[in-house]
Amino acid sequence: MISRKVLITGSFAVGKTSLFRRFIHNEFSEKYLTTIGVKVDKKELVIDDTPISLVLWDIAGEISQEKVPRTYFLGASAVIYVFDLTRPRTQINMEQDIQLLQQLLPGCIIKIIGNKKDLMDDVDLLTIESVRTPDFFTSAKTGENVPELFETIAQELLSNQ
Repeated sequence: MISRKVLITGSFAVGKTSLFRRFIHNEFSEKYLTTIGVKVDKKELVIDDTPISLVLWDIAGEISQEKVPRTYFLGASAVIYVFDLTRPRTQINMEQDIQLLQQLLPGCIIKIIGNKKDLMDDVDLLTIESVRTPDFFTSAKTGENVPELFETIAQELLSNQ
């Protein structure tokens, strides 16, 4: 079976752990669960009759901080960079963070995710899209676009072999 490491990163309290839990366990909690260090789990998918194991690393903190060990990034095949649609300030360091990820992980798949879609209306989403077009708008709470996000990453990882 093919196994690939996928990092989930972004600013504090954007829903990284909630996306992780929604995808791995199909659950959601309203309680804020701060991540200390890193949480690692895996989920197996079958894409076009090919099994693939996604090993997800839910990383605490922002990647530009020195507190996040660079060893967490070693061997990553894909990165999910999450921002909070309801808090524009979670996008402040996004471009700088994406550039750092591209330097640390050349050729790595990077998906930019606007999370907490359930808290936004269509007009607000159009406004956000006019400034930055995320790869997906997700809601960890409702599960909207969460399976599609991870299936798309799995498909791209398999086609990049």
